[in-house]
Amino acid sequence: MRYYFKIYKNTKRSLFLGLLSVFALNLSCKKAGDIKMDEVEENVSIIEKQDVNRIEPLNWWVGFKNPKLQLLVHHPNISGKTVQLSHQGVSIEKVHKADSPNYLFIDLNISESTKAGKFNIIFKEENKEDLVHTYELKSRKKSSEEYIGFNSSDAIYLITPDRFSNGNPENDIVEILHEKTIDRNDDYARHGGDIQGITNHLDYIEELGFTAVWPSPLLTNDMVQGSYHGYAMTDFYEVDPRFGTLEEYKKLSAKLSEKGMKLIMDQVANHCGLEHWWMKDLPFKNWINHQKYYEDHIDNWDGGESIITNHRRTTNQDRYASKIDKKNMNVGWFVAAMPDLNQRNAFMAKYTIQNSIWWIETANLGGIRQDTYPYPDKDFMSRWAGEIMNEYPNFSIVGEEWSYNPLLVGYWQDGAQNRDGYKSNLKSPMDFPMQNFIVEALNEDEEWDKGLVKIYQGLANDFYYASPKDLMVFPDNHDMSRILTQLKGDVVNTKMALSYLLTLPRIPQIYYGTEILMNDFDKPGDHGAIRSDFPGGWEGDDVNAFTGEGLNEIQMDMQGYLKKLLNYRKNSKAIHDGKTLHFAPENGIYVLFRILNDETVIHIINKNDKPVELDLNRFEEVGLKGKSIKNIITDYQFFWGDNITLNEKGSLILTTKLY
Repeated sequence: MRYYFKIYKNTKRSLFLGLLSVFALNLSCKKAGDIKMDEVEENVSIIEKQDVNRIEPLNWWVGFKNPKLQLLVHHPNISGKTVQLSHQGVSIEKVHKADSPNYLFIDLNISESTKAGKFNIIFKEENKEDLVHTYELKSRKKSSEEYIGFNSSDAIYLITPDRFSNGNPENDIVEILHEKTIDRNDDYARHGGDIQGITNHLDYIEELGFTAVWPSPLLTNDMVQGSYHGYAMTDFYEVDPRFGTLEEYKKLSAKLSEKGMKLIMDQVANHCGLEHWWMKDLPFKNWINHQKYYEDHIDNWDGGESIITNHRRTTNQDRYASKIDKKNMNVGWFVAAMPDLNQRNAFMAKYTIQNSIWWIETANLGGIRQDTYPYPDKDFMSRWAGEIMNEYPNFSIVGEEWSYNPLLVGYWQDGAQNRDGYKSNLKSPMDFPMQNFIVEALNEDEEWDKGLVKIYQGLANDFYYASPKDLMVFPDNHDMSRILTQLKGDVVNTKMALSYLLTLPRIPQIYYGTEILMNDFDKPGDHGAIRSDFPGGWEGDDVNAFTGEGLNEIQMDMQGYLKKLLNYRKNSKAIHDGKTLHFAPENGIYVLFRILNDETVIHIINKNDKPVELDLNRFEEVGLKGKSIKNIITDYQFFWGDNITLNEKGSLILTTKLY
């Protein structure tokens, strides 16, 4: 300080002393201990360091509606340290210790005026060297309102990434991970499909007519076996290196955005994988469900000791359900290799919500698909969906409730008038009831209470749903037999199933390979068979469905059929938002109309094997008499008159939009 005064003139000395006096006066107004390091902005560049093993979320953003952020810190004996930071607008509200000494949870407040930038979080302990971790608050690339989710104008292509296309064989085996083998002859081994494989074939997906892509989970599943499916996550902030890198995931999203398409992320709030990094050092005594039981048996854990959920999902709604049944549903493990996360722990709840938001911002998501939706604590799921939708009001979330009862599915949709007062905040449940009705309707012979009446009555259930067009409907998915298998190999019935669901007031999802009639006849219902390799996704494949090389005539016909229908649907306002009108099935024929302004789409299902005449006067109220009509698939045009002859079994998809 003396040297400082010597080199300045007297005027500057006076100015400095005056400023020093003001600073001292301000200090005197504060009580001892009131000044915190996080209240002072350092106008100096920082030296970036990463001394701490793990801090999650990995980064955050400025400009959120919610100014709160909770950091999970994991490092040996970190709980004995005090925490300091310096960044204007960022303050430490509270530091929480966990049951394990290797964790801290830091509550931050990020004020509205906070600028993006990096700052150091310093962990101090007497007589020990400081630990320094550089943390970054980023600027958001777009506002919350600009995150537009999927809706009834979209058609979603569901992919099991390991089985779709191997775009980068160099990432097939990663030596630091447990499962190190590739074996395409083993249905439950890894086959090598990856993110690059999806990116390479976006043109194919777009040309088919899809507007969104939903890959099953791409996060690290460092499990000893069966890691290909992605649902046993061992790191919620890391892309599995066998699928690629975070940058490749972001590139996939960017390429989709360039095409006007959306990326939907498959997330899991209910459970993690047994090899998750925190399972070696759980932060709290109640971080997972049945934790003490697990810890007591950890030395000889082989899965047989686990307490599995009773899978009685109706306990979420059942007013008569016993406490023990409710508990066993929500706190039991899904399977022995997937520990059940305890969302009633406030830190776990916050962690899960922040993780979802982190991925929305990082990957520019166009939606989230949430696995096993009824299994976690349902009050938490309401909060989880609510916080996301509050931040992103135009976003979309679809939740999996595998029930064939519309009452149970409808309970989970936002806007449902539930008698217990439950508000889910979930926009889009999955329409398992309609999927089941379609299969039953097409497999059954026509009788008074069988056959097409199943889908007629099934659609009538829409009176119960808060928003039918926000339900996600599908012919099959990665957990059930392929639709061709469910329909006993009947290609015509498969076309009828697909055309019907693609004209419904719904959001349709199609599983990869449906367009070429992939099936699981060899092992019906077997997950490995259901998730078989897409032909042409690997170098040297004899058949290439991307180019059509090696496909048989029936496969190529189905591929062209779906392409024609999906591309019409892409621009059909009547299908997206139109009025729905249907007529009770008669004589093995069921007719449905979608109407908006001057566009009417007509879907006719005919189960008759012999030619039959359909009296069009029955549909007089639709107002089509004398109008020009076009067949969407064949482009054949005719005038709507008094009758039409249906020459063969199948669907007719017609429109008044001629161009």
